[in-house]
Amino acid sequence: MPFMERIKNFPISFFAIILGMSGFTLVFQKAEKILSLSVPLSNYLLVITVILFAIVFLLYLMKMILFTDNFINEFNHPIKLNFFPLIAKILLVNSVILLALNKSASKYLWIAGTILQLLFSIIIISSWINHSKYEIHHLNPAWFIPIVGFVIVPIAGIEFYNHEISWFFFSIGIIFWIVLFTIIINRVIFHHPIADKLIPTFFILFAPPAIAFIAYVKLTGHLDPFAKILYYFSLFMFILIIFQFKKFRKLNFFLSWWAYSFPLAAITIATIFMYHLTKVILFKYISVILLVSFSLLIIYLSIKTLKAIFSKQICVEEE
Repeated sequence: MPFMERIKNFPISFFAIILGMSGFTLVFQKAEKILSLSVPLSNYLLVITVILFAIVFLLYLMKMILFTDNFINEFNHPIKLNFFPLIAKILLVNSVILLALNKSASKYLWIAGTILQLLFSIIIISSWINHSKYEIHHLNPAWFIPIVGFVIVPIAGIEFYNHEISWFFFSIGIIFWIVLFTIIINRVIFHHPIADKLIPTFFILFAPPAIAFIAYVKLTGHLDPFAKILYYFSLFMFILIIFQFKKFRKLNFFLSWWAYSFPLAAITIATIFMYHLTKVILFKYISVILLVSFSLLIIYLSIKTLKAIFSKQICVEEE
């Protein structure tokens, strides 16, 4: 298949790989600090993540310039539109990573990510309100992607500007999470099953409360009952999704498999943070199990993705 043909079909969902790698980097950074992990991998992972982001961004920019109609069609697609805020989330997560390395660079990434988060969310939520093109089968957990970014904003944001800005974004994220969670549960229970290609997005269900837990503690400065509710609900949803393993076992590989990665990063970081706050040894054991599982997942996803790229199973025209 010609290179230009593959660029034409280069999907926005490729950015999920970068978000997963960003989460992987942040997990190791926190594990090195809080769990006293003796293997300093986070700086190397950050370099790999930045290189991958540059490659994916340039390839997608080529698609935008050379195949503008395909880009516009993707942006107007009722499902694919929700993947565009991945770019904002990548910037926001990396701003958290850089807090300990270069606070000035972290600030610039946070500003860019926050602006993009707000713009994409206004566009997407406006699209939801103008619901003429939406049907119930379009609804899936990927709709959380524009919302999760709101609760990531405060994690680094409290270091730069007045806390009220962070509370503004946190409030939007937490309310929309509750609303969307209710609608998605209704869709899952009472309507046709979600397409196989989107089943991995079920992992996104436990990401918002895990990230909201971290953001809320950062905003308030302490672990209170509401923070515990957020963490334990996320942990329950994680356990519940793991018990649905039969749904995931027989799936063919899609780029959407990378939807497993960032939510797992979120619950791992939240658990490491919970150990840091409580010093309960059980949380340390859970953190280590999650860290090992997440590392194996990233290795597995990387191998599957490389095989799919070289066998030309992705970046092809969809039926």
